[in-house]
Amino acid sequence: MKKKIYYDVNNIRVEKEINYIPVRYIIAIFITLLEVLTIVGLVIALCYYVPYFYVLCWITEIACVVRIIASDDNPDYKVPWLLVVLVVPIAGFMLYFFFYSRILKKKFTKRLKDLKDNSYHKDDGEILGELQSESPVACSQAKMLCSIAETHLFTNTKQEYFPLGEDMHPRLLEDLEKAEKFIYMEYFIIEEGKFWNSILDILKRKAAAGVEVKVVYDDVGCMMTLPGDYCKILKTYGIEATPFSRLRGNADSEFNNRSHRKITVIDGKVSYTGGINLADEYINEFEKFGHWKDTGIRLEGEAVWELTKLFLIDFGINVRKMPEIKADLFPTQSKIKESGYIIPFGDGPHPLYERRVGKSVIQNMLNNATRYVYMTTPYLIIDNDLCLSIENAVLRGVDVRIIVPHIPDKKLVFGMTQSFYPRLMAAGVQIYEYEPGFIHAKSYLADDEYAMIGTINLDYRSLVHHFENGVWMYKCETIGTLKSDIEATFEKSIKVTPDMLKTNLIQKIIRAIVRIFAPML
Repeated sequence: MKKKIYYDVNNIRVEKEINYIPVRYIIAIFITLLEVLTIVGLVIALCYYVPYFYVLCWITEIACVVRIIASDDNPDYKVPWLLVVLVVPIAGFMLYFFFYSRILKKKFTKRLKDLKDNSYHKDDGEILGELQSESPVACSQAKMLCSIAETHLFTNTKQEYFPLGEDMHPRLLEDLEKAEKFIYMEYFIIEEGKFWNSILDILKRKAAAGVEVKVVYDDVGCMMTLPGDYCKILKTYGIEATPFSRLRGNADSEFNNRSHRKITVIDGKVSYTGGINLADEYINEFEKFGHWKDTGIRLEGEAVWELTKLFLIDFGINVRKMPEIKADLFPTQSKIKESGYIIPFGDGPHPLYERRVGKSVIQNMLNNATRYVYMTTPYLIIDNDLCLSIENAVLRGVDVRIIVPHIPDKKLVFGMTQSFYPRLMAAGVQIYEYEPGFIHAKSYLADDEYAMIGTINLDYRSLVHHFENGVWMYKCETIGTLKSDIEATFEKSIKVTPDMLKTNLIQKIIRAIVRIFAPML
């Protein structure tokens, strides 16, 4: 199913045809709703017609409340679920059973373990010793990150920073043309257009020449940008493709836990990540919400191994036959000599990840900063815990600045972002809005020493629900380039002032209600 949209490029009217909600998505959503309504309706009917059945429901509701309160989840996540369970009779605790937490099948957990066990293995002892002697604080951060994300610390990896998607585009095409063994690509959004089509042309030729080409795209992220059977289309080109967590109409967290990752790996030697999806607005081929500001990073060296592992895990848990993992997927590159320490890492929902990895990285940067912390994010919807970390940094004298969009992609979400301005600004946080348009970059920088670039936004979607990835860096060459870019972005942004915070009563009510349920959205 397709529709035509119109937009302006340099005052010229342009027509574009896009996909929108293929039939199989409509069926999956309908089945999910039908399943939920049927079960909830059946339970309500039993309460009315079966003697004392309502007592059992009442006991179940109390058990749900006790379980939520006693859980280790963030209080910000508990509160909306407590409201749902207590305020909505019967249906509330039924929704809790359906959607509160992700339940993993034994087959899924076994495959996940096998994919991790068969991946590369690395002893970090020597490198951690070097980092410990250089900076005990940085070493403690590295140890924690490697532990909670099951990743490793790397050195001797070249980095190249891209301040815009259109800067990354030609460099990516150049590297894809050089591929000899394999190309792995995983993206939240892929959309037919100049950007993706220029990549697809190369992938077709490489696949025909015998290069192994695998593609993962998120099934919900691409709901309105690709045909529902796009993986079959790619298969005709010799490309192995799969949607991530294909929608099948199950009443569980399949709508919630999406892959927001952006990964390209070429021959296990070069990789790309950052905020840039494979759609034309990301390279400013057309203006969707003004100028699109995004960032990316290219890695060359052994740090690429971790991104290769993350891709193979995501591919492996979404296809019928588990991919064969060979040692040559993780080649040694001893000739590369580069300063700094790098940790590529993944993040995702509980129980796949026991701790919030991205949030922990950001909090560590805030807690250990002494001079400044700069952050760029398209959304600012955070829990009380992270708010306190930001406020505490400012109260210690750290210069904390956050850049968000001036032209929003979702007005309701932007209103939620703005609802955090008063509290943060009262503590001394400086907030900027990127005046030319929409900033989609997810960049974090502290004291000229630490940085993190990846896919992680400052919102519940990224910090709690989605599968994400990032690159933590300490004293890398890229950090200076990132700082220069962020400082240049400040110059193009509007600094939010107290007189800009005024809202009417209706806006306040809407924001208050939405903020209560933000952790569930």
